[in-house]
Amino acid sequence: MNADPNVMEFFPAPLSSPQSDALVAKIERHFRKYGFGLYAVELKDDGGFVGFIGLSVPAFHAHFTPCVEIGWRLSSEFWGKGLATEGAEAVLKYSREVLRLKDVVSFTVPVNLRSRRVMEKIGMTYDPADDFDHPQLPPGHPLRRHVLYRLDLESLLVGDID
Repeated sequence: MNADPNVMEFFPAPLSSPQSDALVAKIERHFRKYGFGLYAVELKDDGGFVGFIGLSVPAFHAHFTPCVEIGWRLSSEFWGKGLATEGAEAVLKYSREVLRLKDVVSFTVPVNLRSRRVMEKIGMTYDPADDFDHPQLPPGHPLRRHVLYRLDLESLLVGDID
């Protein structure tokens, strides 16, 4: 999945196998540190690997950090089936009911319309005043500009994400 140019279109580059393994190790460290992270997603019927959906604490400074980010990455064969939205809604419910988070953010490049649509479907809001330059990308990089979406979990009604 991380080597697929379609999946990695809005990231600096596809990942090699060692880089993908390093990402898994980073996700595991994040779980140990925070007690939550990016969860593996499997198909209900056969347990086939779909990708990941979950929470992370960004490792950079920006006007909205510290924060908790909700994010997803799915193999392209599973796009357009509602799985990112379904999984993100489950993560939001867990975030509110178990972790007792007050809010979450999500961000991507402006042209990543698929992810932006998921953000909107799960109730996140966008304010152009929150747009930012990703500090881990150099000035002039075509993916440096990002849009930020927010969701106030405390304002959700009980049935909003069930």
